[in-house]
Amino acid sequence: MTATSISSCDDEKKEIIAAVTDNETMPTMRTTDVSTFISDSGYTRYHIAAPLWVMYEEAKDPHWEFPEGLQLEQFDNNFRRKATVRCSTATFYSQRKLWKLEGKVIMVNTERDSFLTEQIFWDQQKKRVYSDSFIHVVKSDRIIEGYGFDSNENLTDYIVHNPQIIFQEGDMTSRNNETEISSDTLMTDSVSTTRRRRPSRQRQIDTIQQPQTTPINQKPLKPLKMPGAVMPIKRN
Repeated sequence: MTATSISSCDDEKKEIIAAVTDNETMPTMRTTDVSTFISDSGYTRYHIAAPLWVMYEEAKDPHWEFPEGLQLEQFDNNFRRKATVRCSTATFYSQRKLWKLEGKVIMVNTERDSFLTEQIFWDQQKKRVYSDSFIHVVKSDRIIEGYGFDSNENLTDYIVHNPQIIFQEGDMTSRNNETEISSDTLMTDSVSTTRRRRPSRQRQIDTIQQPQTTPINQKPLKPLKMPGAVMPIKRN
């Protein structure tokens, strides 16, 4: 809150007018059509592209908002791409170094694994990516769906919690017509590395919006730890 003093030459009366500024809703910067690189410790770490970038650096919890979507690339010290992220909306809490990604979130790691979900958090201080939401993981030889996810920030060492179903190559060809899936489909050990044709991007996104799993009369699976390897998502 600031105060402005106005004096009169005739009667020397003073009027105090309060100018109220709400730091929680008043942005400190608003930029459109953003394409910028962000450096840290002398290295270029990220490339950010977004239609709209709004900063609230005077808020109690300073943050940046990307309400119209975000595309982010992460680089190593040699400027090699480590991971890419696309989402419908994003918020970055600048003091906590915490990203919240929401909407249609698509992530791809260096091994070409792809991860699709509706909400995920990336803690840069702890170098951790995590989520409690439904997640759809596309690998070269299988598709995994579950609820809950923990990973390193490079998305190369991760765990899918509460796995609901795992599809191998043979299962994907007739997925839409199946009413049951054999117990051979459910695996937590190594599987064949035969490559299959990747489902379309639209089909992957639809899987997130309306996740469907085939009923299975089997005990819940244990959390599934994946070493990494995988399937590309065609970028626009």
